[in-house]
Amino acid sequence: MMTDPYFYAAAIPAVIMVGLSKGGFGGAMALLGVPLMALAISPVQAAAILLPILIVMDIVSLWTWRGNSDNKTLVIMLPGALLGIAIGWATAAWVTAPMVRLIVGTVALWFVMRYVAQKFAAARNGGTPLPRGHRPVEGTLWGTLAGFTSFVSHAGGPPYQIYTLPLRQDPKIYTGTSVRFFAIINAIKLVPYFALGQFDMTNLSTSLVLAPLAPVATLAGAFIVRRMKPDIFYPFMYVMVFLTALKLIWDGTAHLLA
Repeated sequence: MMTDPYFYAAAIPAVIMVGLSKGGFGGAMALLGVPLMALAISPVQAAAILLPILIVMDIVSLWTWRGNSDNKTLVIMLPGALLGIAIGWATAAWVTAPMVRLIVGTVALWFVMRYVAQKFAAARNGGTPLPRGHRPVEGTLWGTLAGFTSFVSHAGGPPYQIYTLPLRQDPKIYTGTSVRFFAIINAIKLVPYFALGQFDMTNLSTSLVLAPLAPVATLAGAFIVRRMKPDIFYPFMYVMVFLTALKLIWDGTAHLLA
């Protein structure tokens, strides 16, 4: 088990922020987990310690958001996500996390800029952007990217949001669906993580010590999201995607330049 107090000074806030994100906030807070823990340990070890904690958060979130989901979204996106995880596993020796962060951040930034442009165009026409229907091919592609980036760098949120936010589902349905999507992805990721040797007794015992923070932070995030109206929830989510994009671009560029 990790005993360095500097590690826990970074890990405890990281777990809390990821838990709030898992409770329904999504966005940039979820991406701060590994970078914060990486202030004291290697990013690879940080990701390995965090994954079992994410599983605990997923269990709490599944219970909290039970009965709220859009099965069609899952049917469309999950097959692609499984393919993305397989691609990430097969290319683990060649694809770097900074490269993936830069690509995903750029795409997410384009997505938000497109949304803002559509909002301005709709405002000039006296309306708001209409919800989009499901597009299976597009959903499968974004699901594949979500699975791949989740495996490589725990950054599957932006690709998922690019497909699902324009659907403008009820916030409870949106959150419940995303909870199920990433709970399945994280459970499947356990197999290749074990196969790649990223779990050992030190990492697993450290995960166990931090795990009690997971349900508290996750329930706190769900409590807040349940009380947000759609007119507040969706602008907030787009802001979070924007911040996520900037964080990914910054991290990816900094590591590649270094």
